[in-house]
Amino acid sequence: MSKSNNITTQPLLLADLGATNARFALLDHEGQACSAVLRAADYPSLAAATQAFLGQHEARGRPKHGAFAVAAPVVGDLVTFTNLPWRFSIRDLQSALDFERLDVINDFAAIALGLPLLGTTDRRQIGPGTPEAGAAVAVLGPGSGLGVSGLLPGPGGGTIITGEGGHVTMAPCNDRENAVLTVLRHQLGHVSAEQVISGPGLVALYQALSVLDDRPAPSMTAADITAAALTGSPSICLDALHLFTAFLGTVAGNLALTLGARGGVYIAGGIVPQLGDFLDRSAFRHRFTDKGRHSGAYLTPIPTYLITHPRPAFLGLRARLRASVP
Repeated sequence: MSKSNNITTQPLLLADLGATNARFALLDHEGQACSAVLRAADYPSLAAATQAFLGQHEARGRPKHGAFAVAAPVVGDLVTFTNLPWRFSIRDLQSALDFERLDVINDFAAIALGLPLLGTTDRRQIGPGTPEAGAAVAVLGPGSGLGVSGLLPGPGGGTIITGEGGHVTMAPCNDRENAVLTVLRHQLGHVSAEQVISGPGLVALYQALSVLDDRPAPSMTAADITAAALTGSPSICLDALHLFTAFLGTVAGNLALTLGARGGVYIAGGIVPQLGDFLDRSAFRHRFTDKGRHSGAYLTPIPTYLITHPRPAFLGLRARLRASVP
């Protein structure tokens, strides 16, 4: 049987692997999927989590092709997760799974590949702007960390722009932000964008405000802070969330300038979709365009979108796998 027949008749394994959750999907040749979300902390390795998922769905047939999106840089055969104690060899994992092909790419690279496949109901525009046809697009998103990527449209789905943009130095835009970042610099040394625009980053902002303003701040998770902020009490939670979305706007605008992302900037990740219309009312869009002489003619026309599709990485992974296997 040829590879062409294999890719159309055998199931495909997709995995979106973050620091908290390992999301798997098994697709048949008609595109129907069974899926599961496993807690990464419950498994000693990626191989163990993958085998556990496949063991639950043996009746659907054993896949021979897979595409994995990982919350880690992929620069060789050995992959080490940034915020999870997993590391693996791509070659060894492919052999252990008995796959003919295993594609492994960064999780936000997978989301970037899926951006052209989003429907109008898979995204919500924040603020004005119209995408420029054929121009680069960018995506970033806070979750356990801060993922960043981009896509230059072209034949075969386009060219992924990969990097570790979540680890750029976070810069303040006013005295208040400088004071908050000074508190964090004393604690952390270097303060990256990820250290304020992520779940742990929201907690760090909340704690820094407590130190800066001498306000009580009982121990809270990022979800607790978000829930409290959306009800407006206590005020320190609301202040932390306002800082969070302002920093997100700053970094998104920087990314648009760096990549020339006139096709649009997309927000993904697990946190922002939980904010409802708070992002629309926040300083996000103002800070996105607040770049001095490039605020008006260059940045104002660039649209910003919140991705509402539940599994955008799977769109990119499926496209990658079908394009890479003849």
